[in-house]
Amino acid sequence: MHPFRKAVEARDEKALAALLAEDVVFTSPVVFKPYPGKAITAAILRGAMRVFEDFAYVREIANPDGRDHALVFTATVGGKQIQGCDFLHFNEAGKIDEFTVMVRPLSAAQALAEAMGAQFDRIAQEATEQ
Repeated sequence: MHPFRKAVEARDEKALAALLAEDVVFTSPVVFKPYPGKAITAAILRGAMRVFEDFAYVREIANPDGRDHALVFTATVGGKQIQGCDFLHFNEAGKIDEFTVMVRPLSAAQALAEAMGAQFDRIAQEATEQ
């Protein structure tokens, strides 16, 4: 099991943050503009853990050099079943430097956008407290 998956499934916020590069860029499934930096990415991940219910990874896909991983997941958000994938790229030091999330169907993506939007003031505050 990949260390990122292990940290998410254990809901270990410190382990998750430790896997992020300082210059990580997070690309959201529901917001056009990417979020650069470890503090905001870690805060977004904490927010996602608050809004996802019944979260489970169902598949891991990795390239042979281990620098790219796709982790397929299922969850519930606002009563909507969601399927998604975390696409992770690791730098030479083994830290996540690119983190992209994609989700489906549209109704679940809209529920996710609403739930995360409700969290965003808290996420922004957490990011500045880092």
